[in-house]
Amino acid sequence: QVQFVESGGGLVQPGGSLRLSCAASGSISSIYAMGWYRQAPGKQRELVARITSGGQTNYADSAKGRFTISRDNAKNTVYLQMNSLKPEDTAVYLCSVLHRTGTEYWGQGTQVTVSS
Repeated sequence: QVQFVESGGGLVQPGGSLRLSCAASGSISSIYAMGWYRQAPGKQRELVARITSGGQTNYADSAKGRFTISRDNAKNTVYLQMNSLKPEDTAVYLCSVLHRTGTEYWGQGTQVTVSS
């Protein structure tokens, strides 16, 4: 099992910025990657960004150029810097840990609301 401490969500105006943080603990010795998903009401969960232990990153098309994922391996912490936020970015953002076995775990999430 993996435990998560997620923070950084909130209400922001369009064009604003937020920085999400997630610290993972527990069964983390075989982590391959950490990342962020999001789920809006009535929509499927989607991957926003992911970063491997080696620093390779991948982003959803909607996040490219606006979001930046980074990671502190020593602290098992992942960050998501979100800039130029749009109303369509409103969702619950969930931290994830992907093990080398292929098992993936998600946190409970933090709400991000983009509204004027």
